[in-house]
Amino acid sequence: MHEEEGRGYASPPCYAAEIAPDYFDPFGTDPAQARDVARWRQAERRRLLAARQVLGVADLQVVGGALISHVAGLIAGRFPDLATRTLSGYWPIRGEPDLRPLLAAWHAAGAAVALPVVETRHAPLVFRRWTPVTRMVRGDWAIPVPARGAAALVPDIALAPLVGWDPSGFRLGYGGGYFDRTLAALSPRPFVIGVGLQGARLATIYPQPHDIALDAIVTEAGIQFQRGGT
Repeated sequence: MHEEEGRGYASPPCYAAEIAPDYFDPFGTDPAQARDVARWRQAERRRLLAARQVLGVADLQVVGGALISHVAGLIAGRFPDLATRTLSGYWPIRGEPDLRPLLAAWHAAGAAVALPVVETRHAPLVFRRWTPVTRMVRGDWAIPVPARGAAALVPDIALAPLVGWDPSGFRLGYGGGYFDRTLAALSPRPFVIGVGLQGARLATIYPQPHDIALDAIVTEAGIQFQRGGT
């Protein structure tokens, strides 16, 4: 059941200047370069979100089923002891494929499942335990999250929604910076799997010093990136 609660909780949850295609310093801190990248990302984010929004319900169901299969296979192969693990997912928003059946399957297998919550603006996310019967409340953007009182967990494995992605394992998200901020704060860091559409592939996101590469990227076409593997 969803209830309205105080504001301040949510799960993660212009046009670009020309950027030279033959050179980019991923660790550069030049302010003009950083502004160019920010403008380019904003434009790409709008384009990719618009493309995703036109997908029909049937298409999203097919994509979601494929994603669930590929993500489940990747995790089962790397983490056979699933029942001893804590996994975090996310609630679908803005045309994202629905992975909630995967969360329910993890719960049924004995794993602890969590959802990310913004408890403090511009601070790392916290992860509250979720089960199929957890009482949910709506946050700032009407995204359901576990109500206060749900146990706080630290995930071993975390799913990250992708607006865009590149073959080097970097993620284009919604622009709030919460996920990178959270990964920088967590120790040990979870195994992070980016989940998104094959059509959201970019040649590069022009990574900046604050960007943190993922451990794997999965689309409906299968595993597209895996750190230390193929």
